Amino acid sequence: MDQNSKLNRRDFFKLGGAAAATLAAGTSGLGLTAAHAATLSVGTNIKAPLPKAKGPRLVVVGAGTSGLTIAKYAKKAYPKFDVVMVEKRDMYSSCFSSNLWYADLINLEFLANHSFLDAARNNNYTFFNATCTGLDRAGRKLMTNFGEIDYDYLVLAPGIDYDYAKIGVNDIESETKLRTDYPAGWTMPTEHVTIRDKIHGFDGGLFIQTVPGGNYRCLPAPYERACMIASYFKKNKIKGKVLVLDANPDITIKAKGFHAAFDELYKDYIEYKPSSEIKGVDVAGRTIKTEFDNYKFDDAAIYPNVRAARIIETFGLMDPKSNQKEANIDGFKYNVIGDERVYVTGDSRPMPFSKSANTSNTEGKYVAKVLAAHAQGKTIPWESPRTVCYSMVNADPMEGISVDAGYTYSKEKQAFSFSSDTKMFENRDAAKGRATLEWAQGIYRDLFA
Repeated sequence: MDQNSKLNRRDFFKLGGAAAATLAAGTSGLGLTAAHAATLSVGTNIKAPLPKAKGPRLVVVGAGTSGLTIAKYAKKAYPKFDVVMVEKRDMYSSCFSSNLWYADLINLEFLANHSFLDAARNNNYTFFNATCTGLDRAGRKLMTNFGEIDYDYLVLAPGIDYDYAKIGVNDIESETKLRTDYPAGWTMPTEHVTIRDKIHGFDGGLFIQTVPGGNYRCLPAPYERACMIASYFKKNKIKGKVLVLDANPDITIKAKGFHAAFDELYKDYIEYKPSSEIKGVDVAGRTIKTEFDNYKFDDAAIYPNVRAARIIETFGLMDPKSNQKEANIDGFKYNVIGDERVYVTGDSRPMPFSKSANTSNTEGKYVAKVLAAHAQGKTIPWESPRTVCYSMVNADPMEGISVDAGYTYSKEKQAFSFSSDTKMFENRDAAKGRATLEWAQGIYRDLFA
């Protein structure tokens, strides 16, 4: 495919009509019930140790790509905001680019050498290291383990959680064993450490990388990881094979580029099995069960389906019709239906945009402007997020592929789809390999500088 050719949508994860319900809810969806208005409103009357607000207080929960972007750009758009970032972690490490660490293309410092304190100081907001424990929407109070925070506006950007029941794992013992021994690698930094140790300590045999169905975090990432593992095996002459068990009928994004890498670079190292939805996992027997076959493995990174972070459900913000338990928000303005003071962004929102860093970054800049406008009694037109995504397919030499996607909304179909200016760049080369690193560094600068 020519680098300037348009995206073949069959190669992409299909954008579903689930967004229709979300958008319709913007005018006729579930209202703010009394139960939800006082969700977990177990107050202590102890105020969190924060300086007195010097303007309308905007509290952002979750210092991932979306939350960090909103904290920075909301303050820029409306300097009167008193912005407080609430984050339970005390150390940052990005999920994006983590695959490159497995193949020794970057070091751990590349992922983790970024400070929440620097981001707050550089962008004139407050970082508050705490865990959320409750929400009183009627009283506009967020509860944390260090006390209550009064807010004028609240943004929840908590990311994803895994849904192991969707892959037939329903008992907590098996789920805990899977999380510990065969982590997916798309939430906690410790998962990345475990997976890298697995790859670098692999003695040979079959390593399984699974790909879930639905709109999972970072559509190309499991395929990129398979390439990085295979590249490491190939370089170090490890007698191993990566079996990619994909719940989808084909590679969900950049299919031509990944298939070319599988076939041309890793013919002896990668086997791709589409339409292989996981129906169960025998953890003790190290066996993955699908509808038609069972696969015994030596090691694995098992990626279950994803759902919105549980805090969305716990705080009563979930759309009960959402298959992935995502938030019940206005699809254009991001506010919770019936409450223009609470917003949900990033990977817990229901619109079928890519759950990826660049999408969250561009989306966050728009939501920051929505908040600034609302605080001044104004409204602004909807702006599409942008999904610019690079994938490394070869480690030696570094070669990448990429996509640049926008989104549009059809009133007739009541659904989002990719915009006509979406393009794929599937011919791997060194320029896109270098750009993969430069793209990540650009995101870090935007979040922390």
